[in-house]
Amino acid sequence: MYLTEVKSPAEARLFIQVNVEVNHKDPNYIRPLDKDVNEVFDPAKNKTFRNGEVTRWILRDEQHKLIGRIAAFTNKKYKNKNDEVPVGGVGFFDCINNQAAADMLFDVARHWLMQRGMEAMDGPINFGERDRWWGLIVEGFDPPLYGMNYNQPYYKELLENYGFRGFYNQICFSLKVGDRLVEKFYQRHAALAADPGFTSKHIEKNQLEKFAEDFSVVYNKAWAGHGGMKAIEKKVAVKMFQSMKPVIDERVCWCIYYNGEPVAVWVNLPDLNQWFRYLNGKFGLLAKLKFLWIKKTRPVNKFTGLVFGIVPEFQGKGLDAYMIVEGCRLIQRLKIENGKYILGKPIYEDFEMQWIGEFNPKMINVAESLGTYRSRKLTTYRYLFDRSKEFKPHPTI
Repeated sequence: MYLTEVKSPAEARLFIQVNVEVNHKDPNYIRPLDKDVNEVFDPAKNKTFRNGEVTRWILRDEQHKLIGRIAAFTNKKYKNKNDEVPVGGVGFFDCINNQAAADMLFDVARHWLMQRGMEAMDGPINFGERDRWWGLIVEGFDPPLYGMNYNQPYYKELLENYGFRGFYNQICFSLKVGDRLVEKFYQRHAALAADPGFTSKHIEKNQLEKFAEDFSVVYNKAWAGHGGMKAIEKKVAVKMFQSMKPVIDERVCWCIYYNGEPVAVWVNLPDLNQWFRYLNGKFGLLAKLKFLWIKKTRPVNKFTGLVFGIVPEFQGKGLDAYMIVEGCRLIQRLKIENGKYILGKPIYEDFEMQWIGEFNPKMINVAESLGTYRSRKLTTYRYLFDRSKEFKPHPTI
C-alpha cells in the first residue's frame, strides 16, 4: 500500500472516485455532487481557508487500486466548549474494510496535524460549516440527506480500533407527515391564533428578498453570538435564498410575524438527494438540464428541515407549535373548522430534521415533543495525540 498527496486536478478526481469505489455496491449510497466536494478544497469558494489549511491523500494497494482517502485540516476558529488543547480535523475518510489501510490514513493525517501544533483530531468533520459532511453514521444507514456523510457500517470499527472515541452523538429525527401532531400543539396554536398580532406567511419566490431580510432578522436575534455564530447580513441571506430558488418548495418555508415584525422562521427543502442520485455526481450544463427534467417528472416523498428559529423574547411561549401548525395548513392540507383540526392528504410522506447534538438536551426535547422518532445517529469522534491524557466527551450545554 502507498499514499499519494493530492496536488493536481487529476488526483482530485481520484480523491472523489475513492468514495465511489468503496460505496457504489450499497443500494442506499448516493454519490455527492463532485462540485460540492471540490468546493471544500477550493480557496476561492471556501472562506475557511482564511483561518486554516488542508491537505488530502489517496491510498492505493500494490496493484494501484484505489482503496482509501482522507483529508486533514486546521482551522483557528474550530473550537468546542471546554477544549483544553488545539484540535485539528479529519474528514472525507473512506477506506476498504482493512485496519492496516485505515491506520495508514489516520497516521498520515495525525502526523501532518502534529507538525502544525495540533494535539488532537476530530472526525469525520468538514473543513467548513457543520451543516455538511459532519459525523460518522453509526445507526440508520438509509439514503443520506443532501450534504450528509454516508459510510459503511465497518467504519465505526476502523476508527475505534485506531483509538478514536466518541466525542458526541448527532441525532436525526423523523416523522410521518400524515400523522396528527400531539394534541398540545393544536391547543397552543389555538391560544396564539386568538391574538390578532400573530400572522404567518409562506415564502414566495417572487418576494425572495423580503423573506431573506425577515430570515436574517430572526437569525441574528436567535443565533448570532451563540457558539461563535456570526450575524448574517441581508445581502448574504438574499444570495443564499437565490441559490436555493430552483429547489425551493414555497409551501414548506414559513415566517411568523407579530404586529408585522418577523419573530420566527421555519425553512425546509425537498429531499434533494432523491433527485441528485440520478446525476452520478455531475452538475454541468447537461446534468442541470437532466436535473430539471427529473425534478419535473419525479416528485420526492420527503422534505427536510434546515432552520427552525424563534427570537428570544418569544421563546417558551408556544410559538413553535403555532408555526408548525400554520405550516401544516399546506403541508398536511390541514383545515380548522369550529375549533377542530382536520387533516387532509399530505403533500409529502416523510419529514427528517438535520442532526441535533446530544449535548443539547433542550433541542432534543423540542424535537421529541413533535412526536418524532430517531431515524439515524451519527458520531463525531476525537483522538487525543497524548494517549495518557484524560479523554473528556463534549459537555452538555
